[in-house]
Amino acid sequence: MRFDAIVVGAGLAGATAARILAEREKKVLVIEQRNHVGGNCHDYKNEYGITVHSYGPHIFRTGNKNVWDFLNRFTKFNYYQHRVISYVDGRFVPFPINRDTICQLFGIDIPSEEVENFLKKEVERSKFEFPPKNLEDFLISQIGERLYEAFFKNYTMKQWNRPPKELLPETVARIQIRSNRDDRYFTDRYQGIPIYGYTKMVENMLDHDNISIMLNVDYFDLRDAIDAELTVYTGQLDRFFGYKYGKLEYRSLNFELATYDLEYYQPVATVNYPNDYDWTRITEYKHFLGERSSKTTVCFEYPRTEGEPYYIVLTNENMEKRNKYMEEVKELEKTGKYIFVGRLGEGKYYSMDQVVESSASKIMNYKFR
Repeated sequence: MRFDAIVVGAGLAGATAARILAEREKKVLVIEQRNHVGGNCHDYKNEYGITVHSYGPHIFRTGNKNVWDFLNRFTKFNYYQHRVISYVDGRFVPFPINRDTICQLFGIDIPSEEVENFLKKEVERSKFEFPPKNLEDFLISQIGERLYEAFFKNYTMKQWNRPPKELLPETVARIQIRSNRDDRYFTDRYQGIPIYGYTKMVENMLDHDNISIMLNVDYFDLRDAIDAELTVYTGQLDRFFGYKYGKLEYRSLNFELATYDLEYYQPVATVNYPNDYDWTRITEYKHFLGERSSKTTVCFEYPRTEGEPYYIVLTNENMEKRNKYMEEVKELEKTGKYIFVGRLGEGKYYSMDQVVESSASKIMNYKFR
Protein backbone atom coordinates (compact mmCIF):
# COMPACT_ATOMS: atom_id res chain seq x y z
CA MET A 1 0.00 0.00 0.00
CA ARG A 2 1.20 3.49 -0.80
CA PHE A 3 0.93 6.06 1.97
CA ASP A 4 0.37 9.77 1.58
CA ALA A 5 2.10 10.52 4.86
CA ILE A 6 4.51 8.84 7.27
CA VAL A 7 4.36 9.85 10.91
CA VAL A 8 7.44 9.00 12.97
CA GLY A 9 6.39 8.47 16.58
CA ALA A 10 3.09 7.46 18.18
CA GLY A 11 3.16 9.94 21.03
CA LEU A 12 0.83 12.88 21.41
CA ALA A 13 2.41 14.90 18.59
CA GLY A 14 2.36 11.97 16.20
CA ALA A 15 -1.14 10.83 17.10
CA THR A 16 -2.52 14.34 16.62
CA ALA A 17 -0.84 14.65 13.24
CA ALA A 18 -1.96 11.19 12.13
CA ARG A 19 -5.57 11.76 13.11
CA ILE A 20 -5.88 15.09 11.34
CA LEU A 21 -4.20 13.71 8.23
CA ALA A 22 -6.53 10.70 8.26
CA GLU A 23 -9.54 12.97 8.51
CA ARG A 24 -8.21 14.82 5.49
CA GLU A 25 -8.59 11.49 3.65
CA LYS A 26 -4.87 10.78 3.60
CA LYS A 27 -3.43 7.31 4.05
CA VAL A 28 -1.06 7.44 7.02
CA LEU A 29 1.62 5.06 8.28
CA VAL A 30 2.68 5.59 11.92
CA ILE A 31 6.09 4.16 12.81
CA GLU A 32 6.89 3.74 16.52
CA GLN A 33 10.12 2.24 17.89
CA ARG A 34 8.58 1.33 21.26
CA ASN A 35 6.17 -1.56 21.77
CA HIS A 36 3.28 0.74 22.61
CA VAL A 37 1.57 3.94 21.52
CA GLY A 38 1.23 7.01 23.70
CA GLY A 39 4.87 8.06 23.89
CA ASN A 40 5.90 9.37 27.29
CA CYS A 41 2.29 9.79 28.42
CA HIS A 42 1.78 6.00 28.19
CA ASP A 43 -0.01 4.47 31.17
CA TYR A 44 -1.43 1.14 32.31
CA LYS A 45 -3.54 -0.33 35.10
CA ASN A 46 -1.48 -2.47 37.46
CA GLU A 47 -2.56 -5.60 39.37
CA TYR A 48 -3.97 -3.49 42.19
CA GLY A 49 -6.31 -1.54 39.91
CA ILE A 50 -4.17 1.59 39.98
CA THR A 51 -3.41 3.50 36.77
CA VAL A 52 0.35 4.01 36.60
CA HIS A 53 2.01 6.57 34.34
CA SER A 54 4.95 4.68 32.85
CA TYR A 55 7.18 7.70 32.35
CA GLY A 56 6.28 9.92 35.26
CA PRO A 57 3.18 11.96 36.07
CA HIS A 58 1.28 13.66 33.25
CA ILE A 59 -1.43 16.14 34.13
CA PHE A 60 -3.28 17.65 31.23
CA ARG A 61 -4.18 21.30 31.36
CA THR A 62 -4.85 24.04 28.82
CA GLY A 63 -6.46 27.39 28.26
CA ASN A 64 -7.04 26.54 24.62
CA LYS A 65 -10.64 25.44 24.10
CA ASN A 66 -9.89 24.09 20.62
CA VAL A 67 -7.27 21.72 22.05
CA TRP A 68 -9.59 20.73 24.89
CA ASP A 69 -12.48 20.04 22.51
CA PHE A 70 -10.24 18.07 20.15
CA LEU A 71 -9.03 15.69 22.87
CA ASN A 72 -12.51 15.33 24.32
CA ARG A 73 -13.46 13.63 21.09
CA PHE A 74 -11.28 10.70 22.18
CA THR A 75 -11.71 10.56 25.94
CA LYS A 76 -13.64 11.83 28.89
CA PHE A 77 -11.63 13.56 31.58
CA ASN A 78 -11.65 13.29 35.34
CA TYR A 79 -11.70 16.94 36.38
CA TYR A 80 -8.63 16.61 38.57
CA GLN A 81 -6.76 19.73 39.75
CA HIS A 82 -3.13 19.07 40.56
CA ARG A 83 -1.66 20.05 43.93
CA VAL A 84 1.98 19.75 44.93
CA ILE A 85 3.70 20.15 48.27
CA SER A 86 7.42 20.50 48.87
CA TYR A 87 9.48 19.05 51.71
CA VAL A 88 11.59 21.94 53.01
CA ASP A 89 13.33 22.27 56.38
CA GLY A 90 11.56 19.21 57.76
CA ARG A 91 8.03 20.32 56.87
CA PHE A 92 5.62 20.06 53.98
CA VAL A 93 4.64 23.39 52.45
CA PRO A 94 2.54 24.38 49.40
CA PHE A 95 4.25 24.71 46.04
CA PRO A 96 4.30 26.86 43.90
CA ILE A 97 5.19 29.47 46.50
CA ASN A 98 2.12 31.28 47.75
CA ARG A 99 1.06 33.23 50.85
CA ASP A 100 0.77 30.08 52.99
CA THR A 101 4.20 28.84 51.90
CA ILE A 102 5.84 32.04 53.10
CA CYS A 103 3.94 32.13 56.39
CA GLN A 104 4.73 28.50 57.23
CA LEU A 105 8.36 28.68 56.22
CA PHE A 106 9.21 31.92 58.04
CA GLY A 107 6.79 31.62 60.96
CA ILE A 108 4.94 34.81 60.14
CA ASP A 109 1.31 35.75 59.51
CA ILE A 110 0.80 38.26 56.72
CA PRO A 111 -2.27 38.94 54.59
CA SER A 112 -2.22 38.20 50.88
CA GLU A 113 -1.93 41.89 49.99
CA GLU A 114 1.43 42.07 51.78
CA VAL A 115 3.06 39.12 50.01
CA GLU A 116 4.24 41.20 47.08
CA ASN A 117 5.94 43.65 49.41
CA PHE A 118 7.52 40.78 51.39
CA LEU A 119 9.01 39.36 48.19
CA LYS A 120 10.21 42.81 47.13
CA LYS A 121 12.14 43.13 50.41
CA GLU A 122 13.58 39.61 49.96
CA VAL A 123 14.86 40.60 46.53
CA GLU A 124 16.30 43.90 47.78
CA ARG A 125 18.40 42.13 50.42
CA SER A 126 19.78 39.67 47.85
CA LYS A 127 22.70 39.78 45.41
CA PHE A 128 22.22 39.02 41.72
CA GLU A 129 22.98 40.41 38.29
CA PHE A 130 20.29 42.33 36.46
CA PRO A 131 19.07 41.85 33.85
CA PRO A 132 19.47 38.14 34.67
CA LYS A 133 21.25 36.03 32.08
CA ASN A 134 21.10 32.73 33.94
CA LEU A 135 18.62 30.73 35.98
CA GLU A 136 20.08 31.59 39.38
CA ASP A 137 19.96 35.36 38.88
CA PHE A 138 16.50 35.13 37.34
CA LEU A 139 15.05 33.26 40.31
CA ILE A 140 16.72 35.45 42.92
CA SER A 141 15.43 38.52 41.09
CA GLN A 142 11.90 37.13 41.55
CA ILE A 143 11.92 35.73 45.09
CA GLY A 144 15.23 36.54 46.78
CA GLU A 145 18.04 34.31 47.99
CA ARG A 146 16.29 32.62 50.92
CA LEU A 147 13.39 31.21 48.93
CA TYR A 148 15.68 30.42 46.00
CA GLU A 149 17.93 28.31 48.21
CA ALA A 150 14.98 26.62 49.93
CA PHE A 151 13.13 25.54 46.79
CA PHE A 152 15.25 25.83 43.66
CA LYS A 153 19.01 25.71 44.12
CA ASN A 154 19.46 22.06 45.11
CA TYR A 155 16.44 20.86 43.14
CA THR A 156 18.01 22.33 40.01
CA MET A 157 21.31 20.60 40.74
CA LYS A 158 19.52 17.27 41.06
CA GLN A 159 17.28 17.79 38.04
CA TRP A 160 19.89 19.14 35.60
CA ASN A 161 23.22 17.99 37.10
CA ARG A 162 24.75 21.43 36.75
CA PRO A 163 24.82 24.72 38.68
CA PRO A 164 21.86 27.06 38.06
CA LYS A 165 24.32 29.70 36.84
CA GLU A 166 24.97 27.52 33.77
CA LEU A 167 21.29 27.27 32.80
CA LEU A 168 19.18 29.77 30.90
CA PRO A 169 16.28 31.52 32.67
CA GLU A 170 13.79 29.75 30.39
CA THR A 171 14.49 26.52 32.30
CA VAL A 172 11.76 27.48 34.78
CA ALA A 173 9.41 29.23 32.40
CA ARG A 174 6.35 27.57 33.94
CA ILE A 175 7.13 28.22 37.64
CA GLN A 176 4.52 30.45 39.25
CA ILE A 177 4.70 32.59 42.38
CA ARG A 178 1.41 33.64 43.94
CA SER A 179 0.48 36.26 46.47
CA ASN A 180 -2.85 34.58 47.26
CA ARG A 181 -3.64 31.21 48.86
CA ASP A 182 -4.35 29.30 45.64
CA ASP A 183 -2.46 26.02 46.12
CA ARG A 184 -3.18 24.51 42.71
CA TYR A 185 -0.10 23.74 40.65
CA PHE A 186 -1.83 24.88 37.46
CA THR A 187 -4.47 27.55 37.01
CA ASP A 188 -5.50 26.78 33.43
CA ARG A 189 -9.22 26.82 32.68
CA TYR A 190 -9.33 23.18 31.58
CA GLN A 191 -7.58 20.49 33.61
CA GLY A 192 -7.91 16.75 34.03
CA ILE A 193 -6.76 13.17 33.55
CA PRO A 194 -8.28 10.89 30.88
CA ILE A 195 -10.63 8.60 32.81
CA TYR A 196 -9.50 5.50 30.89
CA GLY A 197 -5.88 6.63 30.69
CA TYR A 198 -3.69 8.42 28.17
CA THR A 199 -2.88 5.21 26.32
CA LYS A 200 -6.56 4.59 25.59
CA MET A 201 -6.97 8.19 24.49
CA VAL A 202 -4.10 7.87 22.00
CA GLU A 203 -5.39 4.49 20.81
CA ASN A 204 -8.72 6.17 20.07
CA MET A 205 -6.94 8.95 18.19
CA LEU A 206 -5.19 6.38 16.01
CA ASP A 207 -8.32 4.29 15.48
CA HIS A 208 -9.12 5.29 11.91
CA ASP A 209 -9.39 3.34 8.66
CA ASN A 210 -6.78 5.57 7.05
CA ILE A 211 -4.15 4.93 9.76
CA SER A 212 -1.78 1.96 9.84
CA ILE A 213 0.63 1.44 12.75
CA MET A 214 4.00 -0.32 12.99
CA LEU A 215 5.35 -0.87 16.52
CA ASN A 216 8.85 -2.01 17.51
CA VAL A 217 10.23 -0.47 14.34
CA ASP A 218 13.02 2.09 14.11
CA TYR A 219 12.24 4.63 11.40
CA PHE A 220 15.91 4.90 10.52
CA ASP A 221 16.02 1.20 9.61
CA LEU A 222 13.32 1.86 6.98
CA ARG A 223 14.15 5.42 6.04
CA ASP A 224 15.59 4.62 2.63
CA ALA A 225 12.99 1.98 1.79
CA ILE A 226 9.80 3.99 2.29
CA ASP A 227 8.56 7.16 0.73
CA ALA A 228 5.56 9.42 0.98
CA GLU A 229 4.61 12.93 -0.01
CA LEU A 230 4.94 14.02 3.62
CA THR A 231 6.97 12.80 6.59
CA VAL A 232 6.00 14.09 10.03
CA TYR A 233 8.98 13.63 12.32
CA THR A 234 8.61 13.70 16.11
CA GLY A 235 11.85 11.94 17.07
CA GLN A 236 15.22 13.27 18.22
CA LEU A 237 16.24 16.31 16.21
CA ASP A 238 19.99 15.63 16.27
CA ARG A 239 19.61 11.98 15.28
CA PHE A 240 17.65 12.87 12.15
CA PHE A 241 20.63 14.87 10.88
CA GLY A 242 23.22 12.28 11.88
CA TYR A 243 24.49 14.41 14.78
CA LYS A 244 26.29 16.63 12.26
CA TYR A 245 26.51 19.52 14.74
CA GLY A 246 27.08 17.24 17.71
CA LYS A 247 24.70 15.50 20.08
CA LEU A 248 22.17 17.63 21.89
CA GLU A 249 22.26 17.30 25.65
CA TYR A 250 19.12 15.88 27.24
CA ARG A 251 18.21 14.86 30.75
CA SER A 252 16.66 11.48 31.31
CA LEU A 253 14.76 9.99 34.23
CA ASN A 254 14.69 6.75 36.16
CA PHE A 255 11.43 5.69 37.79
CA GLU A 256 11.29 3.34 40.76
CA LEU A 257 7.83 2.06 41.66
CA ALA A 258 6.85 0.89 45.12
CA THR A 259 3.53 -0.48 46.37
CA TYR A 260 2.49 -0.20 50.00
CA ASP A 261 -0.27 -1.70 52.15
CA LEU A 262 -1.73 1.74 52.72
CA GLU A 263 -4.78 3.56 51.48
CA TYR A 264 -2.61 6.63 50.81
CA TYR A 265 1.11 7.24 51.10
CA GLN A 266 1.02 11.05 50.97
CA PRO A 267 -1.67 13.77 51.13
CA VAL A 268 -1.35 14.94 47.51
CA ALA A 269 -0.35 13.33 44.25
CA THR A 270 3.13 14.84 44.08
CA VAL A 271 5.63 15.80 46.76
CA ASN A 272 8.85 17.57 45.74
CA TYR A 273 12.11 16.98 47.61
CA PRO A 274 14.38 19.88 46.63
CA ASN A 275 17.03 19.38 49.32
CA ASP A 276 16.71 15.90 50.83
CA TYR A 277 17.31 12.44 49.31
CA ASP A 278 18.41 11.61 45.77
CA TRP A 279 14.98 11.65 44.16
CA THR A 280 13.38 14.90 43.04
CA ARG A 281 9.76 13.93 43.71
CA ILE A 282 7.40 11.16 44.71
CA THR A 283 4.11 10.72 42.86
CA GLU A 284 1.17 8.71 44.19
CA TYR A 285 -0.99 7.72 41.26
CA LYS A 286 -4.29 6.96 43.03
CA HIS A 287 -4.94 10.67 43.48
CA PHE A 288 -5.31 11.28 39.75
CA LEU A 289 -8.45 9.23 39.16
CA GLY A 290 -9.63 8.64 42.71
CA GLU A 291 -9.15 4.89 42.29
CA ARG A 292 -10.11 2.59 45.16
CA SER A 293 -7.63 0.01 46.37
CA SER A 294 -6.37 -1.33 49.69
CA LYS A 295 -2.85 -0.70 48.37
CA THR A 296 -1.17 2.33 46.83
CA THR A 297 1.55 2.62 44.21
CA VAL A 298 4.05 5.47 44.25
CA CYS A 299 6.86 6.50 41.92
CA PHE A 300 10.27 7.79 43.04
CA GLU A 301 11.79 9.92 40.29
CA TYR A 302 15.56 10.13 39.79
CA PRO A 303 17.09 12.36 37.09
CA ARG A 304 20.00 10.94 35.14
CA THR A 305 22.25 11.72 32.20
CA GLU A 306 21.84 8.58 30.08
CA GLY A 307 18.62 7.00 28.87
CA GLU A 308 15.46 8.06 27.10
CA PRO A 309 15.58 11.82 26.42
CA TYR A 310 12.94 13.79 28.33
CA TYR A 311 14.14 17.38 28.65
CA ILE A 312 16.53 19.34 26.48
CA VAL A 313 19.14 21.07 28.66
CA LEU A 314 18.86 24.84 28.30
CA THR A 315 22.45 26.03 28.15
CA ASN A 316 23.86 28.51 25.66
CA GLU A 317 26.06 25.83 24.08
CA ASN A 318 23.20 23.37 23.72
CA MET A 319 20.85 26.00 22.30
CA GLU A 320 23.46 27.01 19.73
CA LYS A 321 23.53 23.41 18.48
CA ARG A 322 19.75 23.20 18.55
CA ASN A 323 19.45 26.39 16.50
CA LYS A 324 21.81 25.01 13.85
CA TYR A 325 19.61 21.93 13.53
CA MET A 326 16.49 24.10 13.35
CA GLU A 327 18.01 26.00 10.41
CA GLU A 328 18.26 22.63 8.65
CA VAL A 329 14.65 21.95 9.59
CA LYS A 330 13.51 25.23 8.02
CA GLU A 331 15.14 24.29 4.73
CA LEU A 332 13.64 20.81 4.75
CA GLU A 333 10.17 22.09 5.61
CA LYS A 334 10.38 24.53 2.69
CA THR A 335 10.49 21.52 0.35
CA GLY A 336 7.03 20.49 1.52
CA LYS A 337 8.19 16.96 2.25
CA TYR A 338 8.81 17.23 6.00
CA ILE A 339 7.23 18.61 9.15
CA PHE A 340 9.11 18.52 12.47
CA VAL A 341 6.99 18.74 15.59
CA GLY A 342 7.02 17.93 19.30
CA ARG A 343 9.47 18.19 22.18
CA LEU A 344 12.15 16.10 20.51
CA GLY A 345 11.38 17.04 16.92
CA GLU A 346 11.75 20.75 17.68
CA GLY A 347 14.20 20.47 20.57
CA LYS A 348 11.88 22.56 22.67
CA TYR A 349 10.02 22.23 25.94
CA TYR A 350 6.30 21.82 25.33
CA SER A 351 3.46 21.04 27.70
CA MET A 352 0.99 18.47 26.36
CA ASP A 353 -1.52 21.03 25.14
CA GLN A 354 1.23 22.90 23.30
CA VAL A 355 2.24 19.65 21.60
CA VAL A 356 -1.32 19.12 20.36
CA GLU A 357 -1.72 22.76 19.33
CA SER A 358 1.58 22.90 17.43
CA SER A 359 1.05 19.56 15.69
CA ALA A 360 -2.55 20.35 14.72
CA SER A 361 -1.64 23.79 13.41
CA LYS A 362 1.21 22.56 11.24
CA ILE A 363 -0.82 19.70 9.76
CA MET A 364 -3.93 21.74 9.09
CA ASN A 365 -1.87 24.39 7.32
CA TYR A 366 -0.01 21.87 5.17
CA LYS A 367 -1.01 21.85 1.51
CA PHE A 368 -0.70 18.56 -0.34
CA ARG A 369 0.27 18.68 -3.98
